[in-house]
Amino acid sequence: MIVWLIVIEKIYHEVPMTTLRQLRFLVALSETLNFSRAAELCHVTQPTLSSGIKELEDQLGVPLAERSKQAVMMTALGTEIVRRARVVLNDVADIETLAQSHAGKVRGDLRLGAIPTIGPFLVPRALPLLRQRWPDQHIFLREELTETLIDGLLEGRLDLILIALPHPVGTIETELLFEDGYQLATPHGHILAEDADVTGAKLADAKLLLLEKGHCLQRHALQAYSDMGAPAGDAFAATSLPTLMSMVEEGLGITLLPQLAVDAGIARGHALALTPLPGACPRRVVLAWRATSPHADRFREIAALFRQARATLHD
Repeated sequence: MIVWLIVIEKIYHEVPMTTLRQLRFLVALSETLNFSRAAELCHVTQPTLSSGIKELEDQLGVPLAERSKQAVMMTALGTEIVRRARVVLNDVADIETLAQSHAGKVRGDLRLGAIPTIGPFLVPRALPLLRQRWPDQHIFLREELTETLIDGLLEGRLDLILIALPHPVGTIETELLFEDGYQLATPHGHILAEDADVTGAKLADAKLLLLEKGHCLQRHALQAYSDMGAPAGDAFAATSLPTLMSMVEEGLGITLLPQLAVDAGIARGHALALTPLPGACPRRVVLAWRATSPHADRFREIAALFRQARATLHD
């Protein structure tokens, strides 16, 4: 029995094993498609990174990237292995941070993602509260669309995300921060300005201006009233709320503004009439994180601070 154990142990040590370092190299290459930039991301020299990826390919027995003088492209299998590598690296990071949290340490970096119709209005008011609670924590903010934020969270690129529901979220954990209603923005003198009985049918008959496809606010605005239906005429799609307001000022239509943005002062200085819409179905603003994260308790504290920050916003 002892002899067999020695033989097995010898074989085990002689078989090349995939390392976390190699997986980090591969993920960096997939993100940059450039060996020099990938090496910079990993804080190693280019020959070191190239050697590590070549060793990984040799161990697995398959090419993971196609190389030419002009470009680098991941193979189909390489792309799938990168996806799984991100999961492995994320799990390892969770193990490390779990140990740190039990040792009474808080990791210095917090990677926060937010959609453009929430982040600029809520995060600046919450930052002082977060810094006061965790003075050694560095917060990095990414502003992206909902689908990209959820992917970034699941891949481990982000720790927390601020998004609005309803939206499919899969297995991630969410905590409700607040419900966010709407105000109708129209030119002064518009037939719906100061209308106390705005309905979805009235909005559908007007020229409703919306954010472009991909922004969840577009879908939420169309779902604000069950009787709204599709907007009349050719709907204009904008890339941002300020663009929408400028179009309204020019008399080209009307739009719905989230109450959060209004309370943060987005309409100040604009020649707009704002009409409350108490009958509109609000979107639900949530903070979300991976179900496997070891920092759920801290994230719930952060959620409470975001609620506190929201309560201080009044136009």
